[in-house]
Amino acid sequence: MLYKRIIAKFGTSLITGGIGRLDLKAMASLVDQIAQLHSQGHEVIIVSSGAVAAGRQKLELNKERKDIPFKQVLASVGQNQLMHTYEQLFSQHNITVAQALLTKSDLSDRAGYLNARNTLLALIELGVICIVNENDVVATDELGEVAFGDNDNLSAMVANLVDADLLALLTDIDGLYTADPQRNSSAKLIPRVEKIDAMIERLASSTTSSQGVGGMATKVEAARLATSSGVTVVIANGRRPDVLQQVAAGKSFGTLFPPRTSKLESKKRWMLSGLASKGKLIIDGGAVLALRQQNRSLLPAGVASVEGKFNRGDVVGIFDSEGNHLGYGIPNYNSRDVATIKGAHSEAISSLLGYEYGTEVIHRNNMVLI
Repeated sequence: MLYKRIIAKFGTSLITGGIGRLDLKAMASLVDQIAQLHSQGHEVIIVSSGAVAAGRQKLELNKERKDIPFKQVLASVGQNQLMHTYEQLFSQHNITVAQALLTKSDLSDRAGYLNARNTLLALIELGVICIVNENDVVATDELGEVAFGDNDNLSAMVANLVDADLLALLTDIDGLYTADPQRNSSAKLIPRVEKIDAMIERLASSTTSSQGVGGMATKVEAARLATSSGVTVVIANGRRPDVLQQVAAGKSFGTLFPPRTSKLESKKRWMLSGLASKGKLIIDGGAVLALRQQNRSLLPAGVASVEGKFNRGDVVGIFDSEGNHLGYGIPNYNSRDVATIKGAHSEAISSLLGYEYGTEVIHRNNMVLI
């Protein structure tokens, strides 16, 4: 399987069919494709726009108002309508859906990052399709003109968050062109972009989109972010038949941006950055074996001692009893908590602390061995 974990981003223009309201036929087609990928063993997360359009439809409002508070009202009404539509469509395939509303600050905060990552990965393990959107009611970025404020960049951050293999940015045009295809009939599709340079950025800025906050410029910006994290990115026309099947199979479709580094190297680089290593965990021989040879998580029973102070969501170093540096990880508990539960069985965490963030001190998904 070329791409196992896929982030599929649906733009407003795609799921409204350009008519300013949810296009059930277009959404059903996309859901059918995701259901097929799901049945084939692919892991899919959806980042979906369309809440504002759905709110306007629900409230039967035709007058266009640009002020951000009113758009937040529309998003608040429309988010429920959008999720209800997805739930009905996926229920026809016996697939359970979940919702995650995120803001930029959620992913900037270390504990928030860890919470979001652990939740999304747990949903994937359970076979649940999670539908992610910006929390418009509290975040004004998406509705204003701030660069991050669009679901293209949100989808890139989600791709990085869950170590995705592929980010499919589906829109209403075939991909990145040599000129704006809506204005220039001689414009040609660019099938592959090896490097996002000033020329590519100019081409993206000159291309318009029929609806939505973002445009081709934000999609290229998202591609830059995702490819630097080891994720392959494809910008493609979501109205094409079986587009997700084609893209997931690695067939030439739309514009492809290959990753600029491996996911492992990207993760190592992040953990070795200035944010890294607020403390140390010394683990016993059994835990070393479990981590190195069995690809297991680090449980409290395997922790021998704790050095330094760190918070939940910080990066810590992992060492064996001989002082050999084994790797880095993001712990579910702070240094005080780990010192309390070290050496204990996982079942005792709740009684020792009075609460529990999971049975692992560091989950295998949040660890890099060196």
